[in-house]
Amino acid sequence: MARSALLLRLAAALAVVFIVGVVGPSGCEAWRVPPPLPVLPVPSAAQLRWQRREVIMFFHFGMNTFTDSEWGTGAEDPSIFRPAALNATQWMDAARAAGASLAILVAKHHDGFCLWPSAYTRHSVRASPWRGGRGDVVAEFTAAARARGLDAGLYLSPWDRHDRRYGDEVAYNEYYEAQLHELLTGYGSVSEIWFDGAKGKNATNMTYHFQEWFQTVRQLQTSINIFSDDGPDVRWVGDENGSAGATCWSTVNRSMITIGEAGIEKYLNEGDPRGPDWVPPECDVSIRRGWFWHRNETAKPLAQLLDIYYNSVGRNCVLLLNAPPNTTGLVPDADVARLREFGAAVANIFGTDLAAGSAARASSERGGPSGGFAASNVLDGRDDTYWAPSAKDGGRRNGYWIELRRPAAAAAARPFNVVRIQEHVALGQRVERHEVHVDGAAVVRNGTTVGHKRLHRLPRPVAGATVRLWITARRGPPLISAVGLHLDPFVATDSM
Repeated sequence: MARSALLLRLAAALAVVFIVGVVGPSGCEAWRVPPPLPVLPVPSAAQLRWQRREVIMFFHFGMNTFTDSEWGTGAEDPSIFRPAALNATQWMDAARAAGASLAILVAKHHDGFCLWPSAYTRHSVRASPWRGGRGDVVAEFTAAARARGLDAGLYLSPWDRHDRRYGDEVAYNEYYEAQLHELLTGYGSVSEIWFDGAKGKNATNMTYHFQEWFQTVRQLQTSINIFSDDGPDVRWVGDENGSAGATCWSTVNRSMITIGEAGIEKYLNEGDPRGPDWVPPECDVSIRRGWFWHRNETAKPLAQLLDIYYNSVGRNCVLLLNAPPNTTGLVPDADVARLREFGAAVANIFGTDLAAGSAARASSERGGPSGGFAASNVLDGRDDTYWAPSAKDGGRRNGYWIELRRPAAAAAARPFNVVRIQEHVALGQRVERHEVHVDGAAVVRNGTTVGHKRLHRLPRPVAGATVRLWITARRGPPLISAVGLHLDPFVATDSM
């Protein structure tokens, strides 16, 4: 009897646990608190994958490499294209050393010379002595990328100074479409394709059928990202210096942008908080002064490359860094060394998070501490978790806040000079203005957008115990996925 009574009491206790866990006080089922509604527009899955790459590589190689020019004339003789030691695997090793996960090749530049044996023109590697006229740079490039674990992208210049069809709207657009088909069906998966409106002042007038091209790309490669001035997936940042605006929205109004039109650079650089289209910016810049290799140029110093990183990745962009191979078909050793130095420096700075071990608290937490949106989520290193305030929060004068309290020993012994903030942009970009306070003193007073990642370099290292992020203006409740603290040893005090 005693055993039966014990079993009955145990069953009753389990029933109470079950009822309390599933049925709320009102008798309704009490499930986990759902996430807040998205703030539109939001990125596609492909755009999110692209944004998380942060650093990708560009390779400008072709006729201009052998003529010591940036824009060829289209009259170059294919016989001069003879890279005796071309090794695309070496290019990929350079890209990986820089921390890149995607490499984009200029398959055809403005001179019209094709780095693959196109069936639609004689002006290609087929007419060159390289590999006995049987070579294919695009094939070697994409194969090397896959072998080294990188994704591949391609740039096909719309402006073509060689082809006689250029200027005939129907004939040239048909030619261009045919080459898109070759590139997007013959070389496996392509993760990004580049279009631009670049052309000389005296270039033949030509109407490009961008919308037809975009739809062709979508048909042939369903998960690809399309780059142009207005996307539709990735936009140009408006300069070739690798620098986004201090305010940088992933959103724009595509109807306000004409590809190749002058005067839109500032709009592209900063984005539009009211834009209905999610088209985040890509910052393209070369490791050298020129896009193609020139004997008299050298790689930018590490300090400059790190400045570019902070002004691109640190301002809600992806950095597209160009490394031009030389006439032998190799990225110069000095450039490879600089790329390796750059990748190692970024890993050194951000490989250690000095916020680790901190206690996090916030103005409120959606659903409470166990609701799934706790302040501690900003410290877990995951992209899919985030802090979200309660729906009732935000009415106070200074806005929302989240605070990190560092362990006393760490605060005293481990100063930091970089503050990293990241939003959960899968549900939209929200933060309009923010501040950062260390031990009650403002170290960032006029912060604006955050987006995927915002990096603030402080004037000097600080050894604060309490770091508070204030969100002073926003579109909807802020969703913060990470707050990190780092030490950048590569800059002199007060140089930031």
